[in-house]
Amino acid sequence: MNTIQPNGFLCNLVCSLNRRSFVPMKRFILLVMLLVVVSAVQAAPAQQDNGVLYIYSSRHYGAMEAPFVAFEQATGIEIRLHDGTPQALLERLRAEGDRSPADLFLAIDAGVLDKAAEEGLLQPVESEILTENIAPEFRDPDNYWFGLSIRARTAVYNTEAVTEDELENHLNTYADLADPIWEGRLCMRPASHIYTVSLVSGLIYNLGEEEATEVVAGWVANNPTYINSDTRMIQAVAAGECDVALVNHYYMGRLVSSEDPAVENVVIRWLNQDTTGVFFNINGAGVTANARNYENAVRFIEFMSSLEGQSGAPEGFPGSNFEYPTNPQAEWNETIASFGEFILDTNYPLNEYGNYQDAAVTLLEETGYGFDES
Repeated sequence: MNTIQPNGFLCNLVCSLNRRSFVPMKRFILLVMLLVVVSAVQAAPAQQDNGVLYIYSSRHYGAMEAPFVAFEQATGIEIRLHDGTPQALLERLRAEGDRSPADLFLAIDAGVLDKAAEEGLLQPVESEILTENIAPEFRDPDNYWFGLSIRARTAVYNTEAVTEDELENHLNTYADLADPIWEGRLCMRPASHIYTVSLVSGLIYNLGEEEATEVVAGWVANNPTYINSDTRMIQAVAAGECDVALVNHYYMGRLVSSEDPAVENVVIRWLNQDTTGVFFNINGAGVTANARNYENAVRFIEFMSSLEGQSGAPEGFPGSNFEYPTNPQAEWNETIASFGEFILDTNYPLNEYGNYQDAAVTLLEETGYGFDES
């Protein structure tokens, strides 16, 4: 027969008290009741805080961005942020497990979100609002995470250094940058950054590992200058330190919006428009598996997916950083609208990004691609 044993600490103390004849029975009963209450409180799970939302965010655009302030004002829910790189925050969620205070994981990479979902760190969300607002290609098919803005990674070039022939015949695809014509003329982001890893994962998916390796090896053979900042790469192109660079489009949006005359000779070139479409990533959000403030987390994603939240104005989630909306009904920011229309590579599903990132890192290592600045 199995015997149910009482809590060890409680039993020891009660039994000890019971053996002491000088303890009055009334005091003994009160002590027992107090211990039972304390034990229950200690065993109880953490309770939700209806007025707060804890976010782990890999966005790095200021402590409290305008869209977050807009959400607080519209809902009365206070946002508490902890920021870091996508990989660092993923590691933190892994380490904390069910003790994590995070209600929402906001990441600048679909691959990291996908890994978080696969490892049980996120939970699915059923929301008619999100299904209606966010196009299917920008959210997880099982609703573990939702894209809230789009960032395309493409080429920028110096109009005074790149000839018309080079532009038309040698700057149309990512593979074109392996052409020897670009030797000593490229600026690239080091492989230590997720932007490069995700881009190369797309090459592997679309071209196969063998051809992708040839492309990256060609980049390396062209002896690029490695700069760990998209802004500084654009400035280097403008200054003639390199003629072409691969950057996220919104860095150009920032500089163009600032009316910086130093970058007037730099123009965006949308790559892979006749093949797969330009590579892109998302700013996406997922509700953590142990969210204490689940409703607040869902409300945040729904708010940011609305026309107000998807606005191209500074208060909108995409507009605050010159990104494109994932709600097809939302209007683009005026600055990036001037970059023209383009085709995205939706052939490479966002929920597959995480499956190719390890292979991308290996490929970058094996080809000798730089992991540090030049």
